[in-house]
Amino acid sequence: MDAIRTIENINGELNGIVWGPVMLVFFIFVGLLFTVRTGFFQVTRFGLWMRSTFLAIFRHRHIRKTDDRHAISQFQSLCTALAATVGTGNIVGVATAIALGGPGAVFWMWLSAFLGMMTNFAENALGIKYRFKNDKGEWVGGAMHYIERGLKVKWLAVVFSVFCMLASFGIGNMSQGNSIADGIQGAFFSNFSEVYLFGGVTVVKAAVAVVIMIFVALVIIGGIKRIASVTEKIVPFMVLLYLIGGLIIILSNIGNVGYAFKLIFGEAFKFRSAAGGFTGYGIALAMRRGISRGVFSNEAGLGSSVMVHSASDVKEPIMQGMWGVFEVFADTIVVCTVTALSILASGVFSLEGHLAAISASGADLPSAMTGIGLTQEAFKTVFGSFGAPFVSVAVLLFAFSTILGWSYYGERAWTYLFGGGSTAVYKVIFILVIFFGCTSGLSLVWDISDTFNGLMAVPNLIAITLLSGQVVKMTKDYLRTKG
Repeated sequence: MDAIRTIENINGELNGIVWGPVMLVFFIFVGLLFTVRTGFFQVTRFGLWMRSTFLAIFRHRHIRKTDDRHAISQFQSLCTALAATVGTGNIVGVATAIALGGPGAVFWMWLSAFLGMMTNFAENALGIKYRFKNDKGEWVGGAMHYIERGLKVKWLAVVFSVFCMLASFGIGNMSQGNSIADGIQGAFFSNFSEVYLFGGVTVVKAAVAVVIMIFVALVIIGGIKRIASVTEKIVPFMVLLYLIGGLIIILSNIGNVGYAFKLIFGEAFKFRSAAGGFTGYGIALAMRRGISRGVFSNEAGLGSSVMVHSASDVKEPIMQGMWGVFEVFADTIVVCTVTALSILASGVFSLEGHLAAISASGADLPSAMTGIGLTQEAFKTVFGSFGAPFVSVAVLLFAFSTILGWSYYGERAWTYLFGGGSTAVYKVIFILVIFFGCTSGLSLVWDISDTFNGLMAVPNLIAITLLSGQVVKMTKDYLRTKG
């Protein structure tokens, strides 16, 4: 326990720096930079990037399939990227942001996503420009490569790769496994929640961890081709299933949707003070929770999804950049919003109740008031006893696909650092870490994941800012001929 407390203390100090005001401003600044310099591309060219991405899936076979045996299709690259981004952040992360940061956190999540569309656009465009083929004929790209080949700063690329590898164990592994285990235990095996094996690890969570480890191992051993093959089947199904469920919640409480939006915008800029032991959410906390959870969900600014987008058979950098815009739009503006409105419109979130609970116990809220528990309570209002299992199944699919996507990101970072001959070592470590994530406490897992995210973003944001001129030029050239 002393070791865990030490980790918590060290991570708390580091997290406070990484996700302090400077970092939040940096995320917003970079997104705003590309938004302004491209003429608000995500708005003014909405029709172009929708026709070139989502709508093109139904019109062009080459978007869904590829004849290049060393590459994956554009649709597969999107599904694999969405597999990594559409995860527990969309269900658990949104609920946690609302519970601990207030409804105003949703506004800051939206803002980070709106600007993050163009951050992701820039990352993917640069990823395609600076990718290359390895000795196996496979496309290799990622933030570490445009940092090294474009910015020509090798040591910064190494720093990024180290943080990316660590992040793969946090955002892409521990937090996902934790949410799966919590959801399954709470929805299906709550009677066994007090049956322990050792050190506070329940029988249910240990069993869930072993099952996840086996299935993940069966997929990631096959490399990016097998990962892409699995995710292109899982992602469309899981997203559609969850959206239908969420929309039913919202439509069933349509009269409260206006109130939900009022809470979101009203609390986003509200200053509160602590008095008599009663602590308010406040604008600073809403910003921190909203932006960090937004980044956790859509990963814009981390430079992570560049690695899988670079494996696509696309040749035009700006085309892949537009897939990045759609990725963030689908993840946060669509899926996260459905979760937020389900919680706020259903009435399971009480502003006064949560404030009082936070005042009494800090961030240590009852499970039904935060995380997956809060989302499950929202679904129970319409689906009854089926609500909790529905959310648990959604979390299982979302989190499992995220683990698959991030296993590839971590593997790419490992390969950059240590070469391709030892990737089996990384895969074994990655699989073993799943057990720790499934059986650890929620708070520590999420806090460590947040820290790794922030550390990974620093070198990437520096790089794309310094390379922004190239992105702007490529965009203008593309629009001159295609737009």
